[in-house]
Amino acid sequence: MRIVAWVVRFAVFLVILGFAAKNTDPVLVRFYLGSQWEVPLVFVLLVAYVLGVATGLVAGLGKMLRQRRESVRLRKQLRAHSSEEAR
Repeated sequence: MRIVAWVVRFAVFLVILGFAAKNTDPVLVRFYLGSQWEVPLVFVLLVAYVLGVATGLVAGLGKMLRQRRESVRLRKQLRAHSSEEAR
């Protein structure tokens, strides 16, 4: 099963590498106040992808922290309940 997973990962890597190789044309990225930057299209796509992933992680961070606090609270209750039953 591990070999299949590595083959799939390698295939996905090759597809992404081919996509990057095909999209090396320069694009002009314009910023505010007249500044601009000419970069390969694949770089712009990569930055957009990374920003999207970061936004998703930040959006889910609050819920994850809330669940972690709840888990700690429930573990404390379980320990207290277990110690009361042991007596």
